[in-house]
Amino acid sequence: MSFVPPGTGWPDDPATPDTPVAHDPEDVRRLASGSDALGELTARQSVCRACPRLVEWREEVARVKRRAFANETYWGRPVPGWGDEQPRILVVGLAPAAHGGNRTGRIFTGDRSGDWLFASLHRCGLASQPTSTHAGDGLKLLGVRVMAPVRCAPPANKPTPAEKAACRPWLARELDLVGDGVRVIVALGGYAWQAVWPVLKEAGYELPPGRPPFGHGAEVELRRAGAPVTLLGCYHPSQQNTFTGRVTAQMLDDVFTKARSLAV
Repeated sequence: MSFVPPGTGWPDDPATPDTPVAHDPEDVRRLASGSDALGELTARQSVCRACPRLVEWREEVARVKRRAFANETYWGRPVPGWGDEQPRILVVGLAPAAHGGNRTGRIFTGDRSGDWLFASLHRCGLASQPTSTHAGDGLKLLGVRVMAPVRCAPPANKPTPAEKAACRPWLARELDLVGDGVRVIVALGGYAWQAVWPVLKEAGYELPPGRPPFGHGAEVELRRAGAPVTLLGCYHPSQQNTFTGRVTAQMLDDVFTKARSLAV
């Protein structure tokens, strides 16, 4: 089998063999809107099969593997949101990496982007340790939750518009279920910035007129349930961005230090 069956003992697997499976976009909308609790939602996210191209790709990667991980079992399923269930800070990425989250079952875990992200969160007092290597490694996020607009690793890191749309209800419902305590949303990269905008409205956020452009350090004031929420832009800590110096450790630390101060 080219993926980990739900309920077979993978650390932090939210699903069981009885978790209902979405087989098309309509199923996603129905199962997302019908999830009454965060645990139920993440379980359903983690077994989704709504996008045939993504299902085929993630499972093929899990079967063939990368040589460095040839002896490892790959998760090979959609990667659910994880972290604090009542967060003050949300971090929105892009999609799982083929040999990162698709291998480990946890967003940003086991790839170069995660090395940078979690090290920064730890330096800023938002994570219990600076490394994230595998599910069940002891890492705890402190007042932070990480999620992605697309839950499956896409070929060439490029989901299609239809795949993005199919996955959107998972993110919208997760934004709704994390509650009214959120004070900061950090969008990692321009894609995350664009993807989060429509789902914020679906999740009950009051948005300003127009859509401000993305930029590192961009800041937009939102409201939910009468309380202020700040959307912050941050360059994605991708390998290309960190290798070229477009993103530095200090730049990440500055964003998350500000996020922490706004979240208090």
